[in-house]
Amino acid sequence: MPIYPLQEVTVDGKQDGKSTFRVPSHLELVKKVGSGAYGCVASFKDPKSGEKIAVKKITNAFDDLVDGKRILREVKLLRQLDHDNIIRILDMYPPEGANFEDIYIVTDLMETDLHRVIYSKQPLTEEHHQYFVHQVLRGLAYLHSVNIVHRDIKPSNLLVNKNCDLKICDFGLARVLSTESEDTMGRTDYVVTRWYRAPEVVLLASEYTVAIDVWAVGCILCELISRKPVFAGKDHLDQIRKIVSILGTPAEAELHWLPENGSARSFLKKCTSAEKADWKKLYPSASDNAVEVISRMVTFDPTKRISVVDTLRLKYLENLFDEEDLVQDTCTTHIDWSFDNFEPTKQLLQSYIYCECASFHPEIKDRDGAALVEKGIDKLLAAGAGK
Repeated sequence: MPIYPLQEVTVDGKQDGKSTFRVPSHLELVKKVGSGAYGCVASFKDPKSGEKIAVKKITNAFDDLVDGKRILREVKLLRQLDHDNIIRILDMYPPEGANFEDIYIVTDLMETDLHRVIYSKQPLTEEHHQYFVHQVLRGLAYLHSVNIVHRDIKPSNLLVNKNCDLKICDFGLARVLSTESEDTMGRTDYVVTRWYRAPEVVLLASEYTVAIDVWAVGCILCELISRKPVFAGKDHLDQIRKIVSILGTPAEAELHWLPENGSARSFLKKCTSAEKADWKKLYPSASDNAVEVISRMVTFDPTKRISVVDTLRLKYLENLFDEEDLVQDTCTTHIDWSFDNFEPTKQLLQSYIYCECASFHPEIKDRDGAALVEKGIDKLLAAGAGK
């Protein structure tokens, strides 16, 4: 199979200048969609089919090894997942050779994200809130069914279309909870956006369970209702003060998960004593059913926090949820995390990403034969990397 021809297209961003994309020659540029820490995203259209896609260009992808490993983790993970509320990787464009710096990832095209929706002038009804929350929970039910914690659920990581369809994205911080990989994967590099961090993340950065995703969704529902964040902490410690000011000073029974003589308990004692706020008074426009969801998700003790599946069964979502959905929301494939257990180097990351591209475009293996042997990529391919 011949390698399809690529063209260079200039994508112009008003704020951050121009970027050159190498994309298949049959595609037409629609517009720049946005840019973030990892690169620039533009939408393209196939004039024959009318299909639109999003292409993310990650420039100099291997300069930062931590970022490079997060990109690889997201690619490897998303290629194993299959759910309507989780973004899909549709293609990875072939690099020019075995030595390459830029990565092109093709995904579903989504028009905006929930952060932009919340802070727009678009009126939002309770039906909107319910539909968004329902979809996030279904995506999380799927992830949690195989012990995957997203760890960075926030409005800007929830992509939405005009018809309000929603997909969870950005899996660079995702982790699996299993005794098998606990020692090798570690629980570090926690850089989740502060406002959506559960108390256990702030107080014990090395500890987490699926309950941290639940907390984040509760915070997002508050933000949908009031159109402002519920816990807008200025720093790490102020985040806990903000939480305590609303949830009240935690009783001893709510602190059993904290080490007896740890610094977390002593810090909590220094926080100004507070009574638990009334969610209904905080959010007078919220229905009683919405308040029930918030109060059961935004709970200080992670062991008492409601699960995603049990949240789906609450009265708030009764018009959207069907027990049969849980069949679709259960991941039946074994998620292979063995790829994550390595110390990243530029060459290793480059080699692993090459294998992913080659799985979409096997024809590049013949083109780059000698270089693959030289870099040891041929052995990775033979061992099944990229599948």
